[in-house]
Amino acid sequence: MLRTALRPRWLGLLALVVVVMVTFTMLGLWQLNVARDRGRAEAVKAAPKRPVAELTTVVQPQAQFPADGSGRRVTATGRYNAAGQVLVTPRLLDGRRGYWVVTPLVVDRTGARLAVVRGFVTDPAAATRPPATGPVTVTGSLAPAESPTAGAALPAGQLGSVDLADLVNQWGGQIYNAFVFATAERPDVTTGTTGTAGIVRVPPPPPAGGGLALRNAGYAVQWWVFALFALYMWWRMVRDEHQREQSPARPAPAPQKVRKEVTDV
Repeated sequence: MLRTALRPRWLGLLALVVVVMVTFTMLGLWQLNVARDRGRAEAVKAAPKRPVAELTTVVQPQAQFPADGSGRRVTATGRYNAAGQVLVTPRLLDGRRGYWVVTPLVVDRTGARLAVVRGFVTDPAAATRPPATGPVTVTGSLAPAESPTAGAALPAGQLGSVDLADLVNQWGGQIYNAFVFATAERPDVTTGTTGTAGIVRVPPPPPAGGGLALRNAGYAVQWWVFALFALYMWWRMVRDEHQREQSPARPAPAPQKVRKEVTDV
């Protein structure tokens, strides 16, 4: 069968099939990207409509970050540990380079620390620590830990990412494997009249992932099936020709003798 497939006409047809397969594969990848983009857009649109959940019902201290936790709106009550505040840099907000102000919140229900991105500053001096007041209720958008960054050493109290493995060494005790972009506080100790001047809220990023738009994902699968079908049809035609060549030739049927009956009159 290989000798049959290597004939010029079948090789030429195979080249055409390869072009068709590449085209169909690219069309499938395009539809898959469309499915991802639409799935992400649907997730972003649906995120504000999801009810705000108590933090402890979504994730527990030291527990793995939930699969559907990215972008989930949560609320937690506790007290800020101002001594553990760090700055994460470099970060951008509205084209300005600066720092995220990250402060640990000791959650009342568990006693574990939750990293809270309280806001953004362009000058480290503006990131004064929260006042030592009573408990504060933080509402915000949940996010998974960031990966460690490699680079030049930063000044004390500054990090290159929200690396929770690094923060647990600094803060001690139990820690949540998640951090929160604060969108509101009660009372507002960050941007309110009793809070710190110069800190502005950081808009939560869109939810990571977001799933797929099933219709476009189905189109992607169809294109890939068409690509495989084109290859199958080429193989089927080569196989059929090979089988015809290998089949023994049938002898031609012998001519039938016509018997003539003579009738005596």
